Amino acid sequence: MTPQHQIRADYDARTIVVYQAYSSAIADAALRAGRFVTPFSFHRMTWIKPSFMWLMHRSNWARKPGQERVLAVRITREGWEEALSRAVLTTADPAAVAQAAVHVQWDPERSPRGAALNHYSIQVGIGRQLIRTFTDDWIVGLTDLTPQVRKASALIQTGDASRARRLFPTERAYPMPGPLEGAVTPGR
Repeated sequence: MTPQHQIRADYDARTIVVYQAYSSAIADAALRAGRFVTPFSFHRMTWIKPSFMWLMHRSNWARKPGQERVLAVRITREGWEEALSRAVLTTADPAAVAQAAVHVQWDPERSPRGAALNHYSIQVGIGRQLIRTFTDDWIVGLTDLTPQVRKASALIQTGDASRARRLFPTERAYPMPGPLEGAVTPGR
């Protein structure tokens, strides 16, 4: 049984993949540059999600206006853990949340058809103070997953969820250092 609050992600010894959905203008510019550049906004919080299924729910499988392109953003684990070390749960004291460089919230994980599951996925909001660090220092690669997302969505729509699942990234429990896990997990 999956723990109620657990970070599940595609990761290796050095990096972790997080997902974001953007307009074509932002995605194309980022893919050409190999990092986020204008028209990406460096002046507001950006939310990263290690759960592919949660982003599919959020972007409606890349059909929501302004979220038609899905990017896999590979960042360093060092950067990921730095972000978590600076995070405040969005359910914390409002004054602490307002001052935090990073926000963390947990939302129900989703099935391929969008149903809420009984465990949660983490979302991490990188604030303005860390945006340049995120874009310039932590990102090691960007991959456009949009064709794969559209193919998986079409398979789900036609009732072939087993073939669609083969297109999903493999996610497994992320090995969180104890102090970080306690800081970003509700009730710990």
